[in-house]
Amino acid sequence: MTRPFAATSRPVPGTGRRHIVRRCASLLAALAAAGYGAAVLSPAATAAPAGPAASQAGTAAHALAPRHIPAAPQVPGAPDLGPNVYIFTPSMPQSQIQATVDSIASQQVPNQFGIQRYALFFEPGTYGTAADPLIFQVGYYTQVAGLGASPGDVVINGSVDVYNQCFPSAPGTTNCIALDNFWRSLSNLTINIAGGSGCQTKTEFWAVSQAAPMRRVNVSGGTMSFMDYCSAGPQFASGGFVADSQFTGGTIVNGSQQQFIVRNSDLDGWTNGVWNQVFAGDNGAPAQAFGVPGGAGPYTTLASSPVTQEEPFLYIGPDGGYRVFVPALQHDSVGPTWTNGATAGQSIPVGRFFIATPATPVPRINLALALGQDLILTPGVYHLNQAIKVSKPDTIVLGLGLATLIPDQGNVSMRVASVPGVKLSGLIFDAGPVNSPVLLQVGATGNRPAASPDNPTLVQDIYFRIGGAEPGQATNSLVVNSSHVILDNIWAWRADHGAGVGWTENVGDHGLIVTGDDVTAYGLFVEHYQKTQVIWSGQGGTDIFFQNEMPYDPPSQAAWMANATTDGYPAFAVTENVRSFTGYGLGSYCFFNQGLPIVATEAFQAPSTAPGVRLRDLLTVFLSGSGGINSVVDGVGAPVDSSTAGRPSDVVTFP
Repeated sequence: MTRPFAATSRPVPGTGRRHIVRRCASLLAALAAAGYGAAVLSPAATAAPAGPAASQAGTAAHALAPRHIPAAPQVPGAPDLGPNVYIFTPSMPQSQIQATVDSIASQQVPNQFGIQRYALFFEPGTYGTAADPLIFQVGYYTQVAGLGASPGDVVINGSVDVYNQCFPSAPGTTNCIALDNFWRSLSNLTINIAGGSGCQTKTEFWAVSQAAPMRRVNVSGGTMSFMDYCSAGPQFASGGFVADSQFTGGTIVNGSQQQFIVRNSDLDGWTNGVWNQVFAGDNGAPAQAFGVPGGAGPYTTLASSPVTQEEPFLYIGPDGGYRVFVPALQHDSVGPTWTNGATAGQSIPVGRFFIATPATPVPRINLALALGQDLILTPGVYHLNQAIKVSKPDTIVLGLGLATLIPDQGNVSMRVASVPGVKLSGLIFDAGPVNSPVLLQVGATGNRPAASPDNPTLVQDIYFRIGGAEPGQATNSLVVNSSHVILDNIWAWRADHGAGVGWTENVGDHGLIVTGDDVTAYGLFVEHYQKTQVIWSGQGGTDIFFQNEMPYDPPSQAAWMANATTDGYPAFAVTENVRSFTGYGLGSYCFFNQGLPIVATEAFQAPSTAPGVRLRDLLTVFLSGSGGINSVVDGVGAPVDSSTAGRPSDVVTFP
């Protein structure tokens, strides 16, 4: 989502500001007045990316001095999860915990394209006090999670923060933003907000964009802010995901987040909104208001979530043994799974899991999977010369510390057979140096007899990158052929900065292809692919929230044509064979940066005569650059171009 021009997440003046906390009202007003094209981004990277960004380095807005990272402490009874999994206990001195998490943050906060991966786990108990709070930052490729059966089993008095990073474009400039704050997570714990000073007093900051979910978290006693308004400007953020969480005792500041999705959570107020804010099954969500002139904000609100299953998580059972909990399937659900008693589901001993490291040969992993074991991929980068094959029903594949898979020989990274109940979570799929036909394939083509509505396959917190961290190519990132699949927080990204970036370098046609029936998606982020970015041809599908940017870099209109009469490609196409599909809160933006008048005929396609196809709350936005989008969906909706920069073109219902 990083853009060469930072001022594309500008809040709409006056939108959703009724409950904004006073200390950030003036800052939000300043954001609303910011001009477009104000500053050039230069993403930080410890790996040496190709291209212009390689010569500039970013610094954290809240600087951390580099420190030596101590070895992970040895905890009796814990499984061997590798050297980059840190397990903290309440009996450890807080000074030791503080020094460790700070040292990891000092390395990872600016480490956008590095190879280091970390998981920080907290055993049940209390950490920090109101007088001596535990406060630390979460950088790239860092998973922070509690090891309790419930979020209330692990309590942090303090805050666990993500702040803006600053990318000065020239001496004396700041350009402090959250647009690059990707690839990290926070889950399964309680934060009693404490400590801080000045502008940061009693505030939990989670200023992130894509691929940085907050799940199963209880935040209380202060302000929850998804924007870092304490740094120098412009303070933009661009896209968050929250699920199965609760916020009490303080207003939520959404601030400059241009799009956001919250699912199955309890909210204690919500402020602001830029272009696309989606709520599904949330208590306390703002009322539906998308497209209402003078309304409270760009809010798409669903009373319940049609079908959900929360992400499996590692925890410590009553006997002190490590286990993985798989929450139960829910239909028409509202609110968190854990606020009215223990979460329903299945508990599995960690002994049933094969624990792999980046040094484990793929045939050894596949043998374990074929024998019916589940799989934990410990933190690291896995170079694959063949696909990991998930062949058994109900297999759990759990990535720790955003474990990353790279196909080195043009192979598929992972194939999931046409079996029900597979659970995949917490992984990054990077394209490799030789073009792969697909990075992750779920189900064999045309083979869906084993699908089960009572036992769906889950694909959660799964991210794809073509270029960026390293040069790479892949025709398709994610292909879903199985039916009854839940996609829950997916970011598919053809990189717009970093290593190997260029129209003929990081080649990628499609981010997501769905042929299976009854596939449900929540939080679908797909950006910059060179052809139609999402193709949905399965029946009975549902997508709740879609965020897209068209490719920045088509070298000419002739090079970017769907056919002889259609300029560009739609971001999301529901194919003509589809008789039933529902979409809510769908946004597509353009920034063509080659100085050419590149045009897309439309952002969305869908069969207008199919009685079961319904789209609600769609929009397009011209961010900057040249050219534009001529319609929102199939000729409906006003065009966007330089004359409408930053102002969305809305379509409330289609057809």
